[in-house]
Amino acid sequence: MGVRSGIGYDCHRLAAGRELVLGGVVLDSERGLDGHSDADALTHAVIDALLGAAGLGDIGMHFPDSDERFRGADSIELLRLAVALVAQAGFVIANVDATVMMEAPRLGPARELMRARLAEALGIDEHAVNVKATTGEGIGFVGRGEGVAALAIATLDG
Repeated sequence: MGVRSGIGYDCHRLAAGRELVLGGVVLDSERGLDGHSDADALTHAVIDALLGAAGLGDIGMHFPDSDERFRGADSIELLRLAVALVAQAGFVIANVDATVMMEAPRLGPARELMRARLAEALGIDEHAVNVKATTGEGIGFVGRGEGVAALAIATLDG
């Protein structure tokens, strides 16, 4: 099957009364991401990148927000399930690179922990996982601090 790449994207609105979970790490924040599961936009983007690279559809096909089994779900657990699907399809995960777009809080202090949590769930070395962060420079929903977006690319070898 050869080397294949997939892109994943996710975004969620920030809301009061929710934990801010990114890359499986709870960040110190007054607002969290609103969604059916824990709304971990970073992990959701990684899941979509993996599924896309393997030609297995998208996160909504496998873990629909209309399914009550996934209400409040830990996205790292969903990632483990996606990794199993990718392996069943005959692929090995080579690399994941992701970018989180948000105004606050700064991801620097938690970036290595996110990387470790993602790598563990992916079953790959931490050096094969990269997490970057940027702001919206005051532009759009990210720049206005209304939400968080994440973009990921996954490379698989089959």
